[in-house]
Amino acid sequence: MTHTDLVHTDTQVAIAALARRHKAAGGVGLQVLNMLGGRAENLLERLPAPVRSGLDGATERALRVALLAARQSRRAVPDQKPWLNTALTTAMGAAGGAGGLPTALAELPVTTTILLRAVQGIAAERGFDPNDPGVLSDCLTVFASAGPLEADDGANMAFLSTRVTLTGATVHGLLRSVAPRLATVLGQKLAAQTVPILGAAAGAATNYAYTSYYQEMAHVHFGLRRLALETGTSETLLVQELKRALKAV
Repeated sequence: MTHTDLVHTDTQVAIAALARRHKAAGGVGLQVLNMLGGRAENLLERLPAPVRSGLDGATERALRVALLAARQSRRAVPDQKPWLNTALTTAMGAAGGAGGLPTALAELPVTTTILLRAVQGIAAERGFDPNDPGVLSDCLTVFASAGPLEADDGANMAFLSTRVTLTGATVHGLLRSVAPRLATVLGQKLAAQTVPILGAAAGAATNYAYTSYYQEMAHVHFGLRRLALETGTSETLLVQELKRALKAV
C-alpha cells in the first residue's frame, strides 16, 4: 500500500489546492527577478560587506521587534484583509527603496511586523488562536521557508514539520534558528531596494512579492495543520503528499 492509498480522496483534493498555492507563491518573485535582471544569489553581492555580515543580527532584532509589536497590536488592531497587508507593505517598500539602503534598513522591522501579523491573521482564518504559544511559534517558522526569489521544488519544507512551543526559554533559540534563513531572504530584498534608479519600484515590487509569498505559505502551513486535525492523518504523511502533489502541478 502506498502513502497515497492511506490518504482519503477529499484530503488529496485539499492537498492539491495547497500545492497550487505553494506553486503560485513564488510566481511574483520570479517576475521581480526578471525586472531586476539578475539572479537571487547575485543580489546579496550588491550589498556592502558590513551589511552582509550583519544581516543575521539585524534580522533577529527585526524579528524580536515584530514579535513584541505583533503581540501588542493584536489587542487594538484587528487582522487585515490580505490585499490590505500587501498594499501597505508595497507602499512601505517603495518608500524604503526611494531613500536607498539607510531607509530600506529602517523599513525592515516595520515590514517584518506586518508580515508576522499577516501570517497570524491566516492562522486565525484557519481556526487557530494566534496568541497560543504553539501557534505563534508556527507563525515564526513560516519565515523559515525558501523565500519568494528562490526556486523551490518542494524539497525545502522542513519548516512545515517544525514544532516548537514558544516560551520564554525557547523564544531565543527559535528566533536564532529562523533568523539565518530569513536574513538571506531579506538581504535579497534590501539589495533590490538599492538598485540605482529602480530603488522605489524594486522596493514596492519586492515587498509585494514577499507579502504575497508569506501569506500563501501560511495558508499551506496552517492548511496542513487543519487537515491533520480534521482527518486524523499525521502531518508527516500530509507533507509527503504535498511534495508529491507539487510534482504534478
